[in-house]
Amino acid sequence: MTVESPPAVEAPADSRRTTWLVLGAVAVTLLLWASAFVAIRHLGRDVPPGALSLGRLLVASVALGVLVLRRPRTWPGRRDWPLLLLCGVGWFGVYNLALNEAERRIDAGTSALIVQIGPIIVALLATVFLGEAMNRWLLIGMAVGFAGVVVIARGFSSGDAGDMVGVWLAVLAAITYAVGVLAQKPLLGRLPGPEVTWLACIIGAVVCLPWSGELVTVVRDSDAGTLLWIAYLGVFPTAIAFSTWAYVLARSNAGTLTLTTFLVPFIATLIAWALLSEVPPPLTFAGGALCIAGVLLTRRKPRRSAPAEK
Repeated sequence: MTVESPPAVEAPADSRRTTWLVLGAVAVTLLLWASAFVAIRHLGRDVPPGALSLGRLLVASVALGVLVLRRPRTWPGRRDWPLLLLCGVGWFGVYNLALNEAERRIDAGTSALIVQIGPIIVALLATVFLGEAMNRWLLIGMAVGFAGVVVIARGFSSGDAGDMVGVWLAVLAAITYAVGVLAQKPLLGRLPGPEVTWLACIIGAVVCLPWSGELVTVVRDSDAGTLLWIAYLGVFPTAIAFSTWAYVLARSNAGTLTLTTFLVPFIATLIAWALLSEVPPPLTFAGGALCIAGVLLTRRKPRRSAPAEK
């Protein structure tokens, strides 16, 4: 006895639907992440970095908590907490503080470009802490990527010292992003993504508690527009964008998907140009191209030697 297959037309239709949903989720993620750089730059004029970090993380913790607590949960074990702390302190705490201060000094597009060296730092740290192989393409990519940072810094060298401080604060943000990614990687093999992100947000908020007095002052003295922008950062680029990213990651090739994040600096630059009337210095574009080229080079795989003939 044979079992009839379902109509052939249904599978392609479902496949097309999934493809469009994935593409839509990618577009939403990139747009929201790019908008975060512009929103931070806009708020940096009136909201101190610590207060902005704490406000954003508190809002994101509540938004993600609603998602996590509505369904069965998987709580971390004892061995998971050191990695959760490293991820929360580095990626969600120090990263936000460094980036927020950097964007008070340099424009949104430049900040986004510098943070794109994060994957290079991830590759470097993976060779040290995860035992991954070092190859010539990784070394070449690192050299090209960091040369891009030097070119970007050169573009700001004619300004005051604060500009250079902003560049290196953005580099610090890229480093803490890389540390957070490496800490998160093994966690996602044992825990659901929403729980990891939620707990990391809470840890990051705890890191920023010393600035709670500043946040109280901001909430008391700021207008409704400023408070809405802080809420926007917590809900959209953090809670929603991380959720759509997880949706796409579960249905796509991780390596190919990561390459799409290279669009974030250019989207951020366009939004900043339209809303804030700011354009990065000319050398920033050359340096940004080198940064992205460096990341692409680190992803090249060395050719395997052909087996010797016997």
